[in-house]
Amino acid sequence: MRKLVTALAATTMLAGCNFAPQYRQPVAPVSGTFPEAVAAPGSRLATEIGWREFFGDARLESYIAAALANNRDLAQSVARIEQARAQYRITDAQRLPELGLQARGTRTRTPLNSLGFGDALGGGDGEAAESPDAIEVTQLNVGVAVTSFELDFWGRVRNLSEAARARYLATIEAERAFRLSLVSQVAATYLSIRAGEERIALAERTLEARREGLRIARLRMERGVTSSVDFDQSTLLVTQAEAELAELRRTTAQSENLLTVLIGGPLTGPLPEALPLSQSAQFSALDPGLPSALLANRPDILGAELQLRAANADIGAARAAFFPNISLTGNYGFASPDLGSLFSGSSQSWSFGGALNLPIFDWGRREANLQLTRAQADELVAAYQRTVQEAFREVADALVARRRYAEQIDAQTRAVAAQRSLARTARLRYQNGISIYLEVLDAERNLFAAEQQLLALRAAELQNGVSLYVALGGGLREVSAQ
Repeated sequence: MRKLVTALAATTMLAGCNFAPQYRQPVAPVSGTFPEAVAAPGSRLATEIGWREFFGDARLESYIAAALANNRDLAQSVARIEQARAQYRITDAQRLPELGLQARGTRTRTPLNSLGFGDALGGGDGEAAESPDAIEVTQLNVGVAVTSFELDFWGRVRNLSEAARARYLATIEAERAFRLSLVSQVAATYLSIRAGEERIALAERTLEARREGLRIARLRMERGVTSSVDFDQSTLLVTQAEAELAELRRTTAQSENLLTVLIGGPLTGPLPEALPLSQSAQFSALDPGLPSALLANRPDILGAELQLRAANADIGAARAAFFPNISLTGNYGFASPDLGSLFSGSSQSWSFGGALNLPIFDWGRREANLQLTRAQADELVAAYQRTVQEAFREVADALVARRRYAEQIDAQTRAVAAQRSLARTARLRYQNGISIYLEVLDAERNLFAAEQQLLALRAAELQNGVSLYVALGGGLREVSAQ
């Protein structure tokens, strides 16, 4: 038994060759700095800020926590990690010999006449001799066996194990990337709902004022003060507000339905008070840092690199297939016809064997398989670099939008103030008979559109803040801990 174990340990350690190419991280085809990368005083890197700390809206935090706990797509992602982990364990187990305990007992009976001894053993002088008419044999075997264990001299099994491990780790990064994406989706949907609610409130106030204006226009027309033209124009203002209100209610309800799916179902119990879109400091201030930090923080980039490492190991396994496949078999145990002497020293039995397999001509199959693994690795290099470029673009877009949205909101705020003044002047001019009602119609329509645009810009700015946080790989500490 000791000899068998020693032999297995020695052969297992013989794995000096590895034909996988040395891994080199591909060059990141991006600039060394982000455009518009201005860090405000007191800002921090996104990776230093957990999502609970980043978001200032307590209601949004409740929705995100529910999504991370109950989202069904996230549950599928977690299950895929367990599948990849099991597959890695299956592959890695092939690097060690599989030991099996075998026990067998047989008893056979063979008639002597079937062997031609029946007459020779018969009695003479008419007496029936008492002699056995069959041979009975008992055989007992107990032992430990190793069946076809591959000696991994060329690193084939080791590279297959490394490839499975890298793909397993890639599924973990994919799950982390999905968690960040889920945080972004929930926040964007929530902000869309909040914008819809505020725009609905604006439309309702506008509609109420316009219905009052329509009532006054009807009275003026009935008393002959104005013509039906003013009444019809007032009707247009009312119908415009009604149509806009119906559209906002539809889109907001659909966003609420999407949010319910994202968080895994409706929430029970009271929710914290929501923050208005106009409130400042809804998010923590972010320092974009350098693009090189993305390579270490973005889970999609890390996952793409792990897939590339797996392809690198596949090349090593494909190269090892050109060398002989050497396998070992062996067993050690005891064999005896008697249970009492089964485990005695004289009943010991053992055997060792080996096999070598080297295809001489396979019509180019192994060469084609090696070319396939190399081509797959080339594809994954391009995929990795494309992922890096996309990550850089997402951050750069969010940084540009952060600055330009601030400029747009400032300009739109001034436009709303000017449009509100213009509408007030138009009503005064009409009431004093200086202008026609069409001037009031245009002013009211433009004011309503300007106010709606301002709310939409504020929501877009907040959604861009979330996009920048996720693009920088922020929130992984709390997200991963859920």
